[in-house]
Amino acid sequence: MKNSKRIIDYIPQREPMVMVSELISVSDQKAISQFSFTNNNIFCDEGYLQEPGIIENIAQTAAAMTGYNAKKNNEEVKRGFIGSVNKLQIFNLPKSGIVLETEVSIVNQVMNVHIIKGVVRQNKVVMAECEMKIFLEE
Repeated sequence: MKNSKRIIDYIPQREPMVMVSELISVSDQKAISQFSFTNNNIFCDEGYLQEPGIIENIAQTAAAMTGYNAKKNNEEVKRGFIGSVNKLQIFNLPKSGIVLETEVSIVNQVMNVHIIKGVVRQNKVVMAECEMKIFLEE
């Protein structure tokens, strides 16, 4: 499903804030993305992606999932807003030049609020994980 040229069709962000390169797989409840970044990334410091970039990567993977599913169902892509970040654990900062793989899954959904779990891996090693509450526009 590699679709890097169209990722911006599924998320509201634009360069230099795009933190997802490709949507690898997607279903109604789960998505996996990849993200390649360099030292020039706005969230990169001394060769490592910093915490705000990791959080944004997880949120944009969730946005890509909902955006992709909306387009698949001929619906409008809605913007989402992070309501909270919970249980954030950052085990290591990802190194630039190595592809990140981010998996998000919907844990719960009530009306326009999604609670998602996100896990970021680099070379199959878990770098970070968290839960997010994301509010979708009506």
